[in-house]
Amino acid sequence: MEHRDRREHPVNPASVNRALTSKRPKPGRRHRVENDEYAAFTRRVVRAYAKRVATGDVDALTDMVGLSVELDRAIGRAVIGLRAYGYSWAEIALRLGITRQAAQQRWGGAA
Repeated sequence: MEHRDRREHPVNPASVNRALTSKRPKPGRRHRVENDEYAAFTRRVVRAYAKRVATGDVDALTDMVGLSVELDRAIGRAVIGLRAYGYSWAEIALRLGITRQAAQQRWGGAA
């Protein structure tokens, strides 16, 4: 069977059977898919890790602090992504309980 490059045969939108074609999300804001559950899972993992460290693994404390640094970086990447997705500084700040100016000062230079 020969592989064909799709660019050679552009698809005419009128010929596409919409019932058989998966729906693509429209550009704009995404639906929040399982993020609440994922965040809850992450919190449980971090709490469990803290309990393990607290039972005497003093060397693992360094790794926990490394997680804190990584989390700060991840938050920065998330904010940059939300801004690229069209969220305003005011919308981001509202969710964090801070001012628009504080959010922009903290993450605005990261873009």
